[in-house]
Amino acid sequence: MARRLLLGCSAVGNTLVERTREARGELIAITDDTGWASTLRDRNVATVEADPTDPATYPESAAVVLVASDDPARNVAAAEAARRHYPDAMIVAHVGTNPTAAQQEALEAVADRVVDPVEAVVSRVCEATGVDADEEPVRLLRVLRSLTGPLLVVAHDNPDPDAIASALGLARIAESVGIPADACYGGEIAHQENRAMVNLLDLSLRTFDGIDLDDYGGVALVDHSRAGINDSLPEGHPVDIVVDHHPPRGPVAGEFVDIRPDVGATSTLIEEYLSRVGIEPDRDLATALLYGIRIDTKDFTRATSIPDFEAAASLSPHADESTLERVESPSVSPETLRVLARAIEGRDVRGSTVASCVGEIGDRDALSQAAERLLDLDGIAVTFVFGYMDGVIYGSARARGADLDVGELLRDALDPVGSAGGHATMAGAQVPLGILQEVSESESLEDVVEAFVAGRFFEALDDAPSPPTGPLPEFSRE
Repeated sequence: MARRLLLGCSAVGNTLVERTREARGELIAITDDTGWASTLRDRNVATVEADPTDPATYPESAAVVLVASDDPARNVAAAEAARRHYPDAMIVAHVGTNPTAAQQEALEAVADRVVDPVEAVVSRVCEATGVDADEEPVRLLRVLRSLTGPLLVVAHDNPDPDAIASALGLARIAESVGIPADACYGGEIAHQENRAMVNLLDLSLRTFDGIDLDDYGGVALVDHSRAGINDSLPEGHPVDIVVDHHPPRGPVAGEFVDIRPDVGATSTLIEEYLSRVGIEPDRDLATALLYGIRIDTKDFTRATSIPDFEAAASLSPHADESTLERVESPSVSPETLRVLARAIEGRDVRGSTVASCVGEIGDRDALSQAAERLLDLDGIAVTFVFGYMDGVIYGSARARGADLDVGELLRDALDPVGSAGGHATMAGAQVPLGILQEVSESESLEDVVEAFVAGRFFEALDDAPSPPTGPLPEFSRE
């Protein structure tokens, strides 16, 4: 008569006992967990209270071996011992709680079948709710669970609300499958509304200073798609996960890549993942994600898609509207008002386009606020405000009702000498000052910067690209 052997026990092991004890063949259990040993004996299962990884405790023969503790390392050891002791037996192994990729691979190498209850539940839920197993949320969970250590979620430098909320949301998803995660950013959170959001919601983010990349088993980028470009990672650093809504220039590498330029905010994608895998965001996360969507879509008046409205509707019942009101009404810094005044005073208007150099700045976020406000000028459809600080020229562009793509416009103008990009209606650029700083006594740095940047900007404007139409391009996921 065939002998069935249970090595280790857990809730999964207990279920296996329930399913197999009526089957033909004697069942013997070996576990050093006194509680489970007592439970098994109460069910009339012959139980030996001993180390399930020690072959000395095994019976002479076994046709089927069930490895079923909650400890992944012990399951690996028990499965390997069982394979050596019973080379012809069928071995079914439970992965345990939060196994590493190496532990899963070790089990798959010796067991005939590996049981992953979490993956099975996800698959059943997806089947019941009509979610395709190849859809983004499901693929994301698979990639997260394959990581060998904690996840570092990197927002772009000087993050905006969308980047901040997206980083925290992705970290929450990682933690839901047992992967510790840190959300981090480089630069500073300078915009008064962004600081208000972080402070009022008590959001936990790390600065990139002090981060040791060797401490992490994976890296994710949110709200941007290239390591070392507008973030504090080394350029070209390996990336596992990319979630973004900005159109990249060329292929993007990663085990999981979800880039959708047709949606208005990365927070929209994060909300979709949370909803599809059944994670209810807490008040602070829901509020941050909703604010991220509202800011990037300018309260649903710019580059807004149906998924943005759906995500906002899903988040609203969980968000704190009173906190949102406080975030949206912070005091305006004197630097922001100074930059706006300089932008208005020094504006160069050509048709429906205005460009303005504001000279040296102390807060680069003031540029985007000035670019937004200049759109309120009569007859203006495109704005570009730029200034410099710490050896770098920064620029911010906005468009409303214009027949051009300002993201591509800035790329054409300034990517060859720095980095630039964005959407059809919102974009940014940064260019190292370099040799421009070596000005003669007869000229000022501000004049040199204005002539250089504005010259390239208006030259590119003469051949400005239109917003993309038709189907969106496919981006590499490898």
